[in-house]
Amino acid sequence: MPMRPLATAAALAVSLSAHAADLSTLPAGDYELDKTHAYITFSYSHLGFSNPHVGFDVFDASLALNADDPEQSVVEVVIDATSINSRVAKFDEHLNGDDFFATAENPTITFTSTEIESTGEDTYDITGDLTIKGTTKPITLAATVNKAANHPMRRVPWVGMSATTTLLRSDFGLGRYAPNVGDEVTIDIEVEFAQASAE
Repeated sequence: MPMRPLATAAALAVSLSAHAADLSTLPAGDYELDKTHAYITFSYSHLGFSNPHVGFDVFDASLALNADDPEQSVVEVVIDATSINSRVAKFDEHLNGDDFFATAENPTITFTSTEIESTGEDTYDITGDLTIKGTTKPITLAATVNKAANHPMRRVPWVGMSATTTLLRSDFGLGRYAPNVGDEVTIDIEVEFAQASAE
């Protein structure tokens, strides 16, 4: 008998966890990026010796959520390309230069979703147009909704997502030193969105 409450609590915890990423529990509408919990990084092979991770310090994103039909939602991202951060100042200068991002002429990177497809209970393929250095090409992000619920401290609707994709940097005019420095780049994204009207 003493074990029954524990078993019931465990079952309830599993039940709550199973629905933690249900977007239909959130109100539809616009969601803003929580910039204190947002990360965009990319990695590549450096001559086969290591896999550096480079990020962007300044970017914004928005989610227009259709709670009844999440596949009709829209995600937009705008990155300040000049905020690239390799943690090596000299390399950051090189990345900002004409060999790579040429940020003096191309200061922003943008992504706008064009299609969202459910691939599982909490997973989606988010396809959209990525523009880097004046070149626009479609990419698909494999996204996971980690949690969709009221924020326990902010007390407003909140959603957290992880996403990843791979692309060839040479497709965007960034192919310098390939293939010695890996042409394939892995992009990893961690973001949290808050209901915009709650701010």
